[in-house]
Amino acid sequence: MHIYFLHHADHLGPARLADWLTGMGHSYNGCLLHRGEAPPRLEDCDALIVLDAPLDVAPDADWLSRERKLIRRALKSGKPLLGIGFGAGLIAEELGAIVSPGTYPERGFHRITLAADSPFDLPEQFEAFMCHRDIFGLPEGALPLGASDASPVQGFSWDGGRVVALQCHLEATDQSARARLQEPPAALAAASQCFVQSHDEILADPRRFDQLASLLDRVLLSWLRSVPS
Repeated sequence: MHIYFLHHADHLGPARLADWLTGMGHSYNGCLLHRGEAPPRLEDCDALIVLDAPLDVAPDADWLSRERKLIRRALKSGKPLLGIGFGAGLIAEELGAIVSPGTYPERGFHRITLAADSPFDLPEQFEAFMCHRDIFGLPEGALPLGASDASPVQGFSWDGGRVVALQCHLEATDQSARARLQEPPAALAAASQCFVQSHDEILADPRRFDQLASLLDRVLLSWLRSVPS
């Protein structure tokens, strides 16, 4: 399969996603929307992955309307669609869910409890890396991933698993987290810090990032198998 990544910042790349796709024999390209590149034609890829964006991304960015149009087309196309962080919120919004600032931002490693009706092949409880301020509701017809203490919906699947949205970052690595932590914390500073870990806490044990790899593997295998080749 050939996958297209939609980028929203130079420092927020695919992280472990790229290695996983290469290891599984898939190819990929990236579209740098924040640099003015036009979104790809849906006909030029077999699947689409919408990456995260900086916490202070402008809601009226000139590339955003074109990206929303592409996501709407992807939802109707029958092709696999995956969104992470900001990308997950865009998918949720296009499916009719509300995206809004949460009471508590989350940054660092936090526990997710799998929902009783979750379709994801994941442990009943697991830790995941997070860095977000907004939360989103569960779209009609979607099945939930699970919840953390601060976010009631940490992700969902839709249309038999063809469409997956993840608020959490199973693709995170020590390197990608370090890049993320260089962002100005303005979006988090004005809110409660209950679920915001320090840089030292997040980076203290690199093995926590390695433990995400098996979780990501389960999600991606199920996602790409959801559509017959």
